[in-house]
Amino acid sequence: MQPPAFPSLLHRSVCVAAALCAALLSGCTPGSRPLALPDTTALPSQWPADSHATKLQHATVLPDWRTMVQDPTLAQLLEQTLRYNHDLRLALLRVEEARAAHGIQRADRFPTLAVGSNHARARVPGDLNISGRPVTGSDHEVFVGLNSWELDLWGRVRSLDEAALQQYLATAAGAQATQLSLLSQVARSYLALRELDDRLRLARSTQESRAETLRIFTRRYEVGSTSKYALTQVQSLHNQARSLAVSLEQERAQIAHALAQMTGQAVPQLPAMAPGTPIFREVPVGLPSSLLQARPDIVSAEYQLQAARAQVAAARAAFFPRIALTGSFGTASAQLDGLFDAGSRAWTFAPSISLPIFDGGRRSANLDLATVRQHSAVVSYERSVQTAFREVADALSARHYLAQQTQVQQDNLQALQERARLAQLRYDNGASPYLDVLDAQRELLTAAQQAVQAYYALQAAQISLYTALGGAPATAPTSSVTPS
Repeated sequence: MQPPAFPSLLHRSVCVAAALCAALLSGCTPGSRPLALPDTTALPSQWPADSHATKLQHATVLPDWRTMVQDPTLAQLLEQTLRYNHDLRLALLRVEEARAAHGIQRADRFPTLAVGSNHARARVPGDLNISGRPVTGSDHEVFVGLNSWELDLWGRVRSLDEAALQQYLATAAGAQATQLSLLSQVARSYLALRELDDRLRLARSTQESRAETLRIFTRRYEVGSTSKYALTQVQSLHNQARSLAVSLEQERAQIAHALAQMTGQAVPQLPAMAPGTPIFREVPVGLPSSLLQARPDIVSAEYQLQAARAQVAAARAAFFPRIALTGSFGTASAQLDGLFDAGSRAWTFAPSISLPIFDGGRRSANLDLATVRQHSAVVSYERSVQTAFREVADALSARHYLAQQTQVQQDNLQALQERARLAQLRYDNGASPYLDVLDAQRELLTAAQQAVQAYYALQAAQISLYTALGGAPATAPTSSVTPS
């Protein structure tokens, strides 16, 4: 009689599994309600009124960051960052790690076939067999085997595969968020370096002019044409400029060290730049709030949410029986040269069905854990959306008010320059004491420093707005290998 074929046994096994499920699963599967997930497209239609943002005109996407940067030195530093930064390289390696993990999980959906052979020779003593004589025998097998392949009738393996895929996509989006944040940090540090250079030039120029004034007053004091009190006032002004210059040099060194760490190379001496030269192009007005849907951290949170949903589905499927198939097909013979003779065919087929009756609440706890993590993913997604919306609103407000502050600081600087000129003129004509000149020059130096700070703060606000809107990385920091 011919042995039953594999499909016949598989059909019988599935039928037995279905009957067993109908009998056992009516009271053991969990019955909690599915989680209501947030609408991932539900974003406010417009920005807050105090952000002073105009309504949508024509812009629907952000320009590439390379078109936004107008300073060639900054563009070079950003390119160096993409090539050499260790944080970004670690983020890319985490993407590759997640991709490999998804490949491992995906492999569980397919059967594992292996070719193998067994060859054994044994001797049995005479007192252990019926003939009473020692027997020497051989056993040779060559087979193709199926190693415990689970029939995914309830979607457990498929859900785990989906969870691994969504985790991989979330990691890739997280790497894009890391890239965007890093580029923003480099641009901000570059602006800080430019700001300190301009403030240092002001401080050193003031220091030189006050050193010359100190030389003149020292000579006057030596010949008795001025008092020591006036000399100490001039010394105080000179020391103020020296102290400011030293403090700015220390701060600049720290910024340069941080920038060198982010770019992977020492920062070269920055070339002089004409006052008011734009470094970062102004972000287009009229951008819609729907742009935030493409922001990398929101995309990552959404993928994390989908992964959590798949984990819940896998935990639910664990309450159903697991059906696994194990078998092999090949030839067997007592003689090596008879392996492929007629009648040497051999096969095994061993389907198994398992359903834990008592596991100490492990499956229920796993389902509770997956459900809690899904709730956490929902909250994390909603928080990411709220944070992104607030950051954009803050950046829009900052850009609006910093533009006004920059103009106010420029007007104040011009007024104090005129005051310092008049105070010096009045002192030279004997109409006022040198204390008036001292106060005017101190306030002028402070105003000049504040004007520089306000200008670069406005430039930084442009970068903050571009980053808060999600930016547009020129190159995707993910692997070119995508899951099928």
